[in-house]
Amino acid sequence: MPDRIYNFSPGPATLPYEVLVQAAKDIVNFNNKGIGLIEMSHRSKEFIQVVDDCEALLRELLAIPQNYKVLFLQGGASTQFAMVPMNLLGSGKTACYLNTGTWANKAIKEAKLFGTVDVAYTSELTNFDRVPGPADYTISAEAEYLYFVSNNTIFGTQYQNMPETEKIVVCDMSSDILSRAIDVSRFGLIFAGAQKNMGPAGCTVVIIREDLLDRCPDTIPTMFRYKTHADKGSMFNTPPCFAIYTIGLVLKWLKKIGGLAAIEKTNRDKAELLYQAIDKSDFYRGHARKDSRSLMNVTFNLPTPELETKFVREATAVSLDGLKGHRSVGGCRASIYNAFPYEGVEKLVGFMEEFEKKNG
Repeated sequence: MPDRIYNFSPGPATLPYEVLVQAAKDIVNFNNKGIGLIEMSHRSKEFIQVVDDCEALLRELLAIPQNYKVLFLQGGASTQFAMVPMNLLGSGKTACYLNTGTWANKAIKEAKLFGTVDVAYTSELTNFDRVPGPADYTISAEAEYLYFVSNNTIFGTQYQNMPETEKIVVCDMSSDILSRAIDVSRFGLIFAGAQKNMGPAGCTVVIIREDLLDRCPDTIPTMFRYKTHADKGSMFNTPPCFAIYTIGLVLKWLKKIGGLAAIEKTNRDKAELLYQAIDKSDFYRGHARKDSRSLMNVTFNLPTPELETKFVREATAVSLDGLKGHRSVGGCRASIYNAFPYEGVEKLVGFMEEFEKKNG
């Protein structure tokens, strides 16, 4: 991989190198057809095959049951903050939300425009350093659905075990989808922006149980109804063609390396190596509580803001890029999504040890 840095960016994030190489070729000449991928009609048989193959791979890797629709939508995951209550809540009804950080907060704000929101849990008082366990919240009897964010990029927290309830479960999996095995049948709706673990920005994948498609009130505009896109196979309007195609390449790569079982092991190995480096030091301090730590985003602080600035600057100089933490937490953040290589974590750990020796 010539001239490649280690990209710790939280998203858009690193992609498999072989995917980038293939995508670069197909942008110019797709399958040697004399036309570039981004020039092709989304109604052409070639692109319809791209979408069908992408959906089939996603269904295979996640073991998605047949009574679920897979949608490829525009608007980013942020649009789903509104589409979920538009379709599933409705005036005079209540939904239960678990507030574990910025993205849950934004979703709560949008949901309040369409119904009543019961925030059954928040970790705001401890700057979102944890996610709740089953005993930490109660879902009200009148709640239409339970909403939570499985992985919190900014604060570096992640549910080790998904919440269980007989209610409809809605999950924003934007930053950890395909990083580990899940039981899709336990969810009513899953959505995820592509730009962290699946592909480039521009596409949001929605996995929705079919019986929920008819819950949408008649007053909701056509474009914001899940049923609209389900009925048209994600082709109601021009879809995010290049993003869908690239997602398909990433899914092929993921299947080739062994699927979710293999990538989960790699992700755990990468995270363990980095957390060990943090835990054995008094110089580095992890933000997330140990039982809530993310495998995708490792957040940590140094003794002073000045040292944090120096750390990020010197790391960038040796091709360890994107380590600056979000302003909500400060410090540093290493995002180590599926495609991030193990050797990049090894290099970061070595840099951390040398930096501590010089500045501790």
